[in-house]
Amino acid sequence: MTKPVYTETRNGGRVTSFMGQWPVIDDSAFIFHGAQVIGDVEIAAGVSVWHNCVLRGDVNSIRIGRRSNIQDGTVIHVSTRTYPTTIGADVLVAHMAMLHGCTLGDRSFVGIGAIVMDNTHIEEDGMLAAGGMLTPGKTIGKGELWAGRPAKFLRLLSDTEIEKNRSMAEHYRLLAVEHDYDARGEGGKNPVPHPRLGPAKTQGPA
Repeated sequence: MTKPVYTETRNGGRVTSFMGQWPVIDDSAFIFHGAQVIGDVEIAAGVSVWHNCVLRGDVNSIRIGRRSNIQDGTVIHVSTRTYPTTIGADVLVAHMAMLHGCTLGDRSFVGIGAIVMDNTHIEEDGMLAAGGMLTPGKTIGKGELWAGRPAKFLRLLSDTEIEKNRSMAEHYRLLAVEHDYDARGEGGKNPVPHPRLGPAKTQGPA
């Protein structure tokens, strides 16, 4: 019985080839344990792919830009020979999202459990709310908030909301650094500020 061809990242994620093509992952990216990255996938500097995500670039390509984060349980796939999935820089993809053959612009935000379907676009600073479903061919404009199933335009995001969303990309990058330290038994070197409570306190073993 032939064993599958795969390697593991320093954080325990699994990287697998498809038809001889391996994912290309920047050395500074974080692919955490339980995550699966397969085939024609390119992941840029500072990206974090969290536990139990699946990125399957078999029948088309997946591209993820700098510092974007793909949170726990998210599935990213593509449309056969028609629509790849392309994710820009500083993008937030929250837990259990489903992305399929879509394009996410820089600093866009996909909420928890949301679905982004084939040939859809979320432009810069656009947001699909938690649980929303963006149906094929639709576009969320720059700075717009859409919600519902099917998703519809709700309102424009305020400047304050946009700035908060933008800040979360760096927050997640720092959080990934701390998880990386912990995975190597060196936790507490880079305590991550809580968005509301302020700087974390470093505490060693009791």
